Amino acid sequence: MNIGPNKKIYFASDQHLGAPTPEISFPRELKFVAWLDEVKEDAEAIFLLGDLFDFWFEYKTVVPKGFVRVLGKLAEITDSGIPIYFFVGNHDLWMEDYFEKEFNIPVYHTTKEFTFNGKTFLIGHGDGLGPGDKGYKRMKKVFTNPFSKWLYRWLHPDIGVKLAQYLSVKNKLISGEADVKFLGEENEWLVQYAKRKLETKHYDYFVFGHRHLPMEIQLNENSKYINLGDWIGYYTYGEFDGTTFKVEKYKVV
Repeated sequence: MNIGPNKKIYFASDQHLGAPTPEISFPRELKFVAWLDEVKEDAEAIFLLGDLFDFWFEYKTVVPKGFVRVLGKLAEITDSGIPIYFFVGNHDLWMEDYFEKEFNIPVYHTTKEFTFNGKTFLIGHGDGLGPGDKGYKRMKKVFTNPFSKWLYRWLHPDIGVKLAQYLSVKNKLISGEADVKFLGEENEWLVQYAKRKLETKHYDYFVFGHRHLPMEIQLNENSKYINLGDWIGYYTYGEFDGTTFKVEKYKVV
């Protein structure tokens, strides 16, 4: 992908819309929609790196109630010709093809490489990558097992969605709130993951979410690890103009 003159690629992650309650998250949704409205003016593309919703499950004919403003804005942007790419997180890992069919937004369940203006990016949500986090990795295997999903579909949505929303907020393994402090490079699993990837291939940028903590770490002279933070406490996002990657904070509205 080549970035046109005066254009940028934007990145955002971890909005967790719906948490801890729809009423409390509603101002965050309005703020995120306002951000989308601003960046669409010079966006070459927009990358959403997961956990847009605090819970998301697609039945064959049903999706969770709410979020009409952000969904409408995504439709408006893609209808205008600006591509949006979505990477599922640990809260919306049950996303199937709704975004692809309704909004023409590709949905990725694993990391993916992109090249922008000759710079190579490895992009993903970040959950379950690197050493450690074994409790969550075991839980993810259960959640993504086809038989587990088949059983869950038999729950009426009024029961299934309510149960999942409760667990999403209460269970620290799922919520990702066990520790939002910087742990040092040696204890940051995504930093270790990036360093191991560099042993076999060069990437200019590793861009992830999941940690809820904005970070920019220089891995070597030509490679940088970026964590986008979140839209709960930081309201941070990334932008790449073809030459420089910046992590910026959205103004409070």
